[in-house]
Amino acid sequence: MSHTVCHKFLETVQKHSKKLAVMHKQGDHWNELDWSQYGTLVKTVAAGLQTLGVRKNDRIAIVSNTRLEWAATDLAILGLGAITVPIYQNSTPEDLVYILESSRAKILICETTQSYRKIQPLLSKLSGIEKVVVFEGDTMENIVTFDEIQNAGAAALKLSPTLYELALREVDLTDIATIIYTSGTTGRPKGVVITHTQALSEVADAFPLLGVTVRDRSLCFLPFAHILGRIEIWGHGYTGYTMAFAEGIDRLKDNLTEVKPTLMIAVPRVFEKIYNGILAQAEASPLKSKVFHWALSIGREMSQYKVEKQPVPVDLALKYRLAKKLVFDSILERLGGRLRFAISGGAPLSRSIAEFFHAAGILILEGYGLTETTAAVAVNTPFDYRFGTVGKAVGEVKFRIADDGEILVHSKKVMREYLDDPESTSVAITDGWYHTGDIGELSPEGYLRITDRKKDLLKTAGGKYVAPQKLEGLLKASRFISQVHIHGDQKKYVVALLTLNMDSVKSWAAENGIVADDLATNPKVRELIKSAVAETNSHLASFETIKNFAILPREFTVEGGELTPSLKVKRKVVDERQRELIDSLYGPDRGGASAHA
Repeated sequence: MSHTVCHKFLETVQKHSKKLAVMHKQGDHWNELDWSQYGTLVKTVAAGLQTLGVRKNDRIAIVSNTRLEWAATDLAILGLGAITVPIYQNSTPEDLVYILESSRAKILICETTQSYRKIQPLLSKLSGIEKVVVFEGDTMENIVTFDEIQNAGAAALKLSPTLYELALREVDLTDIATIIYTSGTTGRPKGVVITHTQALSEVADAFPLLGVTVRDRSLCFLPFAHILGRIEIWGHGYTGYTMAFAEGIDRLKDNLTEVKPTLMIAVPRVFEKIYNGILAQAEASPLKSKVFHWALSIGREMSQYKVEKQPVPVDLALKYRLAKKLVFDSILERLGGRLRFAISGGAPLSRSIAEFFHAAGILILEGYGLTETTAAVAVNTPFDYRFGTVGKAVGEVKFRIADDGEILVHSKKVMREYLDDPESTSVAITDGWYHTGDIGELSPEGYLRITDRKKDLLKTAGGKYVAPQKLEGLLKASRFISQVHIHGDQKKYVVALLTLNMDSVKSWAAENGIVADDLATNPKVRELIKSAVAETNSHLASFETIKNFAILPREFTVEGGELTPSLKVKRKVVDERQRELIDSLYGPDRGGASAHA
C-alpha cells in the first residue's frame, strides 16, 4: 500500500482523534470539529460521492470560495482515487467552459445555488457534466445539495463502515491527484497534472522543515484553486495542526483577532495592505509618528542581530522592550497576538516590507515555487532565513542556473505533465529539469534569489535589460502606492503606471488640508508620488530609473481583467489597454520602436 496524503490524513485522525482539527464560522459562532469528527465528515462525503457514481480517475470540478466543505471534499475525492479540478470563482465564462471541457469533468461542485444559476447557462455548451452539487442552498431541479451527499454517505457507511479505507487501498502514488489550471498572464490556462507523489513530497518536506506541529493553528483564506491554498489542505491533514477557515478577505482583520493563529500562509498583497494600514495609522499625528519611527529604528537594529544570530546588547534589549510596549505589541495584536511566523508565496514580497515586519517582531518567510512544482521548492525557515532571498532548497530539490540566468528545478515535486499538451511539456521539462521561466541566482550558502521573470525582462532601446519586479517592489514600499506596472521594452527609458493606496493618500491629504474630488489628478498628490519615484530611482542604476509616470484613476482588478485570479498583473493586457497613456509618457519622441508594433 502506498502512503499518500490521504493515508497520512487517516493516521492523523487516529493519532489525534480528540484534538481540535478545524474551525469554521456560522453566524457569530466558531464551530469546532476534532480530528475524529473531521475524519467522519471526509469519509461521509466520499461515500456520498460514490453513491453519485464517482469512481477512480473521475474528474470532479469545484468552483467555490475557501470553506470547510471544499477542504473535506478534496480529501474525499483524492481518497476515492478521483481527481480534483479546482476553478477560481472569478474565472471568466470562457475560461470556465474551457477548463470543464479540457479536464473532462464529470461532476461540477458550486458553492451556492446562486453561483450555480450564474454558471447554468454555460453548461449547455458542455456534454460531460453528469451531476451538479452545491455546498450551500436550497434543493432545485438537476442539482444535489451537500446535505443530500452527506445523508447518502452516512447511509452507505452504515452498510460499509470502511468504504473510504477500502477505496484508498486502490490509490497509488503515481495516480493523478489533481489538475490545476495555471491562471497565466497570457493565453489559455494550461492543465498542470499533479500526482499523489508530488502532493506527498511537498507536504512531507515543507511542513516539518518549517517546524509546524500539532500545536499550531492557521487562519486559512487563500483560494483553493491556488496551489498554495491546496497545500494548506494537504499539510493540515499530514501534520495535524488546527485550521480555521476565514469568512473572507474582507473579514480577515476580525478573524485574525478571533482565531489567534500561530502561522499564516498568504500572498504579498495581504502583507502590503497590512503594512500600508500600519503606516497610515502611524502618521496620524506628529507625536505618534515620532514614537513609531523611533521604535522602528530600534526594531531594525534588533533585526540585524537576529538575522546574524548574534547576542543582543543589554541596552538595545531594554530599548526594544520599550518599543514593543509602545508600538510593536499593538501590531502583533492586529494579527491575533500569537503569530510565530507567516509564509509569503505566489509573487515576490518586497524586501523592505519583510524587514519592516521583522523589526516589529513578526517574521514573514518568503518561499518560491510554481503550480508546476507543487508550490514551494525553496523556502526560508524560522531557523534559517535571509531577507531578499526565497530561502534554500526544500527536501530533495536541486537547482541549476542556466547560461541565461533561468532557474531550473529537478525534483519529485515537479508536475507529471501539462494535460494533453506533450509539446508544452517537452519544452518545460528537458532531461528531468523543469524550466521555471524565472531568472535568479544562488548564493554560495545555497540561498536562492529571484531577480525577474524571463519573459518579463525589458530590453531598452539601448540594449540594457531591466527587471520590472525589482522596480515594482521598490515603488510599493511607499505607503502611498498600491500597484505598479513598468514599461520600457524597446524604448529609450523606463516609465511606470501607478495606482494609489487611497487610505494612506486620503489621510495625508486631510493632514495637509487638501480637499479634492479626484486625488489621482491632484497636482499636490502627483508631487507626493513624484517624491516616492525619486526615492526609488536613488536605488537604481541610471538605465533602470523611471523617467516618467502616470497615476491611474483606479486599481487593477481581476474583474476588470488586468489581474490574474492569483493577483498577478497581466502585463500584455495593461500594455494594450493603456497604450495611448504609455505612449504619451514618452512624448513626441516615442523613445524607440513601439512595443505594440
